[in-house]
Amino acid sequence: MTQASSVKTQDKVHFLWTFFVEFGGFLIFTKTAVVSSFLPPYKRSITRRHMDDIGVGSLPIVTLTGIFMGLVLALQSIVELRNLGATTLIGRPIGTTVIRELGPVLSSMMVAARTGSSIAAELASMTIGEQIDAFRAEGSDPVKKLVEPRLVACTLMMPVLTTICDAIAFVGAWIIACQVVQISSFFFWDSVFEVLTPAFIWGGLLKSLAFGFIIGTMSCYSGMKTGLGSAGVGQATTRAVVMAAISILAVDFLLTKLFTATWW
Repeated sequence: MTQASSVKTQDKVHFLWTFFVEFGGFLIFTKTAVVSSFLPPYKRSITRRHMDDIGVGSLPIVTLTGIFMGLVLALQSIVELRNLGATTLIGRPIGTTVIRELGPVLSSMMVAARTGSSIAAELASMTIGEQIDAFRAEGSDPVKKLVEPRLVACTLMMPVLTTICDAIAFVGAWIIACQVVQISSFFFWDSVFEVLTPAFIWGGLLKSLAFGFIIGTMSCYSGMKTGLGSAGVGQATTRAVVMAAISILAVDFLLTKLFTATWW
């Protein structure tokens, strides 16, 4: 019994030690990547290429996410507002929910699943193939050459994709409101624009900016710190998506708490 308790204690200590070592390594990696992003030379051409891949490449999945999000939100809102006799105000809960929460979170989740996994797999393959060691051997900084363009591209493109997702969601909700409840377009868009205050809009964009930064750092870190062998690529990809998703939800809670206490 005593031996079993000792083994459990050692396992807990090992887990905590591994967690803090990993977290410290991630913080150091993030600091290095952020500092590198503000120091010349800037990899503008590479960054633009990654922005195109992340932005244009993620448009189909972000568009589908937005349209179905708007359709579902409209249907759910109709059920509740019909009981209150306030279906003409359907745009208010939809506008608030999309701009403040679901738009930034769901679009970021989709980008993390698509782009984050791609970045992690690409960098993991380069790590296993010793290409990153070759960069160091020839005097190049792999963080500057590989991490910075991807991190900047993710951070800058996430607000753009979130805006597109929000707009598509409003269109989907408008279709349901006009076809199912027979609400005039004027009443729908009027109730939507009532809640589209600058504070809500900027809050949603700042959230998406933070989420894009999280996707970039988590994906690059997972790819650069991968294990050896073909299994390492799969583990890095899975770790990048899971870590990014959990971090997005945690940061969303913290930012919502902060914005509610200050802006909203």
